[in-house]
Amino acid sequence: MVKRRIMCVLLTVQLLVGLVPAALAAPAETGETVTILFTHDMHSHLLPASDETGKSYGGFARLKTAIDQQKLLHPDALLVDAGDFSMGTLFQTIYADQASELRSLGALGYDAVTFGNHEYDYRAAGLASMLNAAADSGEPLPAIVEANYKPPVEGQEGYDQDAAAVWTAFDRCGVEDYTVIERGGVNFAVFGIMGENSDACAPMSGMILEDPIDTARQVVEQIQAEVPEPRVVVCLSHSGTSENKASSEDEKLAEKVDGIDVIVSGHSHTTLEEPIYTNGTYIVSAGEYCKNLGVLTLNREGDNLSQADYQLVPIDDSLAESEAMDAQIESYKDLVEESYLMQFGGLTFDQVLVNNPYSFDSVDDLYAQHRESALGNLIADSYRWAVRQAEGEDGVPVDIALTAAGVIRESLPVGELTASDVFNVSSLGIGADGIPGYPLVSVWITGEDLKNAFEVDASVTSLMPAAQLYVSGMSFTFNPHRMLFNRVTQCAQILEDGSEIPLQDDKLYRVVTGLYCGQMLGAVNEKSFGILSITPRDAQGNEITDLEAYILHDENGNEIKEWYALASYLADMGTVSPEYSSPDGRKTVDDSWSLTHLLSNPNGITLAVLAIVVVLILVVVLLIRRCVRRHRRKRR
Repeated sequence: MVKRRIMCVLLTVQLLVGLVPAALAAPAETGETVTILFTHDMHSHLLPASDETGKSYGGFARLKTAIDQQKLLHPDALLVDAGDFSMGTLFQTIYADQASELRSLGALGYDAVTFGNHEYDYRAAGLASMLNAAADSGEPLPAIVEANYKPPVEGQEGYDQDAAAVWTAFDRCGVEDYTVIERGGVNFAVFGIMGENSDACAPMSGMILEDPIDTARQVVEQIQAEVPEPRVVVCLSHSGTSENKASSEDEKLAEKVDGIDVIVSGHSHTTLEEPIYTNGTYIVSAGEYCKNLGVLTLNREGDNLSQADYQLVPIDDSLAESEAMDAQIESYKDLVEESYLMQFGGLTFDQVLVNNPYSFDSVDDLYAQHRESALGNLIADSYRWAVRQAEGEDGVPVDIALTAAGVIRESLPVGELTASDVFNVSSLGIGADGIPGYPLVSVWITGEDLKNAFEVDASVTSLMPAAQLYVSGMSFTFNPHRMLFNRVTQCAQILEDGSEIPLQDDKLYRVVTGLYCGQMLGAVNEKSFGILSITPRDAQGNEITDLEAYILHDENGNEIKEWYALASYLADMGTVSPEYSSPDGRKTVDDSWSLTHLLSNPNGITLAVLAIVVVLILVVVLLIRRCVRRHRRKRR
């Protein structure tokens, strides 16, 4: 008891000391200012995590301390989250049954949240189950706002028992288009919006997307008619921003909808060091995974709001951890071990699997750089290894395994790697067995179609970084200066002895990948504007339409999950092998501008473009000759 009292005193002193610099930097809290505290894209990061260098960040127990500090400075502050609060760590495995993320947001004191696309990863039934679990807990929950992303109604196409279950859960949790929260004499009108790209990232949600801009305009008009002044209109938008203005959905939202004072922008995992200000709207983002708590303070002069202060408070080990929040998270860890990890050889949450002496690429690196990655190689290799372990030496060899940047959610930090660390790398999805984690699938693909897959990597990655591929058992070379969809100049299979043989167009190759990546193979036709296609087949060459029928299982009949394949492979090493200290030449970028390199082995696309160019040149030459002749005639 004495020790506990001493610890409480020390924590109180640390909290007060931490407030001194913040108090000096913060503007005075008066009735003429309003403050909004915000997060987004926390992805089940209830516990602190480590980046690729081993630096610690995040954690809800630290976040609670940061929130408490800001609430002392700004007692009337609004606390909100812009979606994707789930899916990204082992805590997501109890999402549907325990609602650990939403209940934690309630314990942190959040006033309002909206859904992101990942709240639908377990489909409509999973969302309904999560909301019911949250309601059944009897704990305080934040208000949930969602204006343009809802299930079909009875009589509408797509309405089924899952849609009905979501509507029932919406009613239980009070999900509305917008909510009004009064603080310090100011009415905060908060509404939620789902973006178009977010909807595209949730193909199995079962929801109907209403136009975000039209819906936002209607909701703002309703707020203006129903909510008295003084008011501040806040949009929790899971749409995102981008350096490419054409795809910066929240900037478009601000520009086209009058009357929004603040947009808290989620989905794109953006960290805005300063707000984007357009059409009277402040757009703010604090980065992903609970790395920062955003703080926006606005001066209020009549109907006008102007920026008084903006901070991104780092959530790191300089902050004390809330004991109450830590205890709640520990109870969730026990549930994860009992209900999920016991299915995987009795793993525990913090069980060390392997020592990693190497600094791998960060996820930001994977998206920013079009090149081979040792992390991607490691993940692809783990798939082939796991299949060999499950099928034995007599099994059909896996010719190639592949993964994509879009399904790699975190990097592997330097040091001891736990089961939790490895799960975070491949944390997406759920299998046909209803158990969290995408499973591996095995299909057969022709050599010609494999070349098409590599062409998508070579040609589409600059526009869609999530499409970048990492391979095991194959190598390819591409030149980024060649004609679109004719950039790959070499493809080869890597044999067990390390030698390489060229791919044969009409030969079938056994390919292993994750279920989500396999489903994306069918999107190649769309992404290449119908120029390329990839057709998954069975061993006899027949086209496959249901990939779930080709999920791989271990010797006990369990689905081989992507994350567990990686975890088992790493655990078998003891220490990460030196072969993953750097890339080994599986994907080569030929940066040459030589005409020989640019025009060798042209496909139909390049030949067609060259023919058009030649015709244009001939037309120009003929026009010049005609002009010269006319000029000579005039001179005569």
